[in-house]
Amino acid sequence: MRKRIIYFLCTGNSCRSQMAEGWGKHFSGDRVEIHSAGIEAHGLNARAVATMKEAGVDISQHTSKTIDAELLNRADYVITLCGDANDRCPITPPHVTRLHWGFADPARATGTEEEVQAKFREVRDAIRDKIEGFLKGLADQELR
Repeated sequence: MRKRIIYFLCTGNSCRSQMAEGWGKHFSGDRVEIHSAGIEAHGLNARAVATMKEAGVDISQHTSKTIDAELLNRADYVITLCGDANDRCPITPPHVTRLHWGFADPARATGTEEEVQAKFREVRDAIRDKIEGFLKGLADQELR
């Protein structure tokens, strides 16, 4: 049986989609193929790397990528994590399930160092919870 492919998309593939890819790989092991990309490539956000490392997930070797049309067409799920990506994502074929999970961009957080870091942790944990539940739902479907 072919592994399902989940493709997380965001504007710059620097923060939210990178966190999602990290959590997806963390929770799915090798049962699901996980990728991320952006409408543009803005480089990996250092604070996203550090915030994920706090949670025990290493994304330091990830790279910021733009959408790969072939991968987009092979994906089972395309999940946009911000409104911009949802609006600007290319058309997906009918067999691709398209979902939108909107998360605030922690890279735009303002305030003290502690407030900015708290926003990164809040978004990281929200993405973790959403992905953990989604992957559990996929596993439950396969058992039926």
